[in-house]
Amino acid sequence: MTDGLAFPLLLALPGLLLSPLAESLIHAWLPRLGGIPSPRVRITTAAVTALLFGLLAWRFGFSAELPAFLFLALCGVQLSRIDFTLHLLPNPLVLLLLGGGGGLLATAATLAPAWSELLRALAGGAILFAGYLILGLFSPGSIGMGDVKLAAPLGLYLGYLGWAQVLYGGLLGFVVGGMLTVLMLRLRRGEKPRETAHGPAMVIAALAVAMVMA
Repeated sequence: MTDGLAFPLLLALPGLLLSPLAESLIHAWLPRLGGIPSPRVRITTAAVTALLFGLLAWRFGFSAELPAFLFLALCGVQLSRIDFTLHLLPNPLVLLLLGGGGGLLATAATLAPAWSELLRALAGGAILFAGYLILGLFSPGSIGMGDVKLAAPLGLYLGYLGWAQVLYGGLLGFVVGGMLTVLMLRLRRGEKPRETAHGPAMVIAALAVAMVMA
């Protein structure tokens, strides 16, 4: 095992453990969302979270920003799971991502210091939120208010990384959303078409841009 792989593999283990813990806490906090997911779903979300933890550790290394992006991965997977199954992005969880992510990024900016990045993060969150709000008002059938609210914390994270990340993260969300829609139509061939949740595409796009764009 090389030193470059040791840290990502080490960080993957907390992701594996924190995912089922998050699902239990969400169930206790928001019982209206239904029971604890099935074992198959819990295994899948734990594996995805562990993979993301490892990739983010590889991307950011032992840095002040890493905890914030691990928090994004943990919350993002859970929000995607809920939106995929219930077509709902619960306000408390979106606000948790916004407040927790903002606090962790502010801590990173203090330690760095990186005050310009933090100001850009706040602007990025506001811009992406405003963009989604306009789309939601003009095309309510394709963009829900939950997606509009989720744009704020995702824009916050993307803005911390740079203006290009905000642009590409916002655009990529629609590309991924279209791909997921086509995939679901193929998998559900013969069934009545259903609306595809856009939240997972937004989370995938934000994490992909965060990991690929330096």
